[in-house]
Amino acid sequence: MSIFVRGVSKKFGSFSALDRIDLEIPAGELVALLGPSGSGKTTLLRIIAGLEFADSGVVEFDGCDISSRSARDRRVGFVFQHFALFRHMTVFENIAFGLRVRPRKVRPSRDAIRSKVHDLLRLIQLENQAQRYPSQLSGGQRQRVALARALAVEPSVLLLDEPFGALDAKVRLELRRWLRDLHDKVHITSVFVTHDQDEALEVADRVAVMNEGRIEQFGTPNQVYHQPATSFVYSFLGNVNLFRGRVENGTTYIHNSPTGSIVFVRPHLLEVSRQPDGSAHFSVITKHIHAAGPLVKIEAVTEWGAPIHIEMSQDRFAALGLEPDEMVFVTPKVSAVFDANSQRPAEKP
Repeated sequence: MSIFVRGVSKKFGSFSALDRIDLEIPAGELVALLGPSGSGKTTLLRIIAGLEFADSGVVEFDGCDISSRSARDRRVGFVFQHFALFRHMTVFENIAFGLRVRPRKVRPSRDAIRSKVHDLLRLIQLENQAQRYPSQLSGGQRQRVALARALAVEPSVLLLDEPFGALDAKVRLELRRWLRDLHDKVHITSVFVTHDQDEALEVADRVAVMNEGRIEQFGTPNQVYHQPATSFVYSFLGNVNLFRGRVENGTTYIHNSPTGSIVFVRPHLLEVSRQPDGSAHFSVITKHIHAAGPLVKIEAVTEWGAPIHIEMSQDRFAALGLEPDEMVFVTPKVSAVFDANSQRPAEKP
């Protein structure tokens, strides 16, 4: 089931939550709506679901305009952040609920419901938990049950609003890998909302990066991370240092100036040396060194007093023998330069 969103806008009072959104989601893909709080991602998801209605614009499923249909008529599966399971029902009954409440003419038989639920329990790897209650499950298990309940009614699309937001970091990591594996098995068109960049980049086929009610960029994880369309996308995805500078003959020069192009450099793309290395270098004073973990993270201050974050391998750190309050020289290995007015990539002279 493909999803087309055309010119969708939505206001809440004077606040513009969505501003002429266009989005095309191919059938069978897993798409992330990624952005900061207030960017409009949950509003867009709810409009696709039929839980909110747009002020203008159209939502289509497989080319059919469903903008005025209710959530029930759209046959969407919706998974909330806080599980929303029925506490007085067992895992089995929670998953079976959507099938049991169907009108009698389209309700599956008791045996068919039992078979369907057991198939889903195997899919979510909770076959031995069927007679337990939600309170007897871990957070990760409850969210898997919520996903199974959404899938039980065979929805046309699956929509997930911050599905792992209520879970701790380790469980989130495990479940996002599980969600990717689950999607590869069921191949249902799925859209999930998240503010976690790692989650979106690791799980999704495509990512829509949203900001202030608009889609800044829609593309594969590789495209949005390595070929950002705007300065917002670059700065939002991963850690980054922001400078002013210019580009001459393919070389980026960073300087202390309130004017010039905007230059972004990721912390791991800064080369550190004890001697000046090339014409594009500048000096920094190391302040704090965090050496625990696979990468060494260094907080420093540039020669013009701006904070800068540097990351390097443990081997490189050991070779340099860095200590706090030392002056070293930094050269950008790779940078991204954006026009200060348009926020688009600057044309290199």
